[in-house]
Amino acid sequence: MTSNDVPDFQQIIRPDQISPELTEELIDCWITVTNAGGAVGFPFPPVDVTHVTPVAKQLIDGLTPQRSRLVLAMVDGVLAGWLNIRRDLHPVVAHWGTVSHVQSHTSFRGRGIGAALMNRARQIARDDMGLQQLHLAARAGIGLEDFYGRLGWKEIGRWPGALRLGPDDDRDEILMILAPL
Repeated sequence: MTSNDVPDFQQIIRPDQISPELTEELIDCWITVTNAGGAVGFPFPPVDVTHVTPVAKQLIDGLTPQRSRLVLAMVDGVLAGWLNIRRDLHPVVAHWGTVSHVQSHTSFRGRGIGAALMNRARQIARDDMGLQQLHLAARAGIGLEDFYGRLGWKEIGRWPGALRLGPDDDRDEILMILAPL
């Protein structure tokens, strides 16, 4: 990552903290990443604003400091990537959270934005949310387990053939953990 690519990070912990313009950037990123083949919640591209907007609105409306937050990576004022950290407040599982929708905009690929975003998420989960471990599920067959593995995540299991992306295209869902934070 060059000095020009060093992201500034923002946490969005309440719906009123994200502007309509930034919401549009988030939706655009989600559409672009999905349509480029990214495993970010929409398995059957192409998608457009009519698919992504209601899901983004639901995610944003559910933001609370205790349960769910967005972590945004901004480069020169432009959204370069984002992810969601969620937790369940039930006392049996309140010590861990789930990372989802990890994505870097295709125009920022290869610049270390994804790794920087994941490292920042680890810090936020530990320091701001008081979590002790993070979980995620990744689609097999596109190298995500290698990416996360380089960042300290460990594969703890698989659901064989859990994801059907098309005829004769069943993929494992890879379960991963990052602990301790």
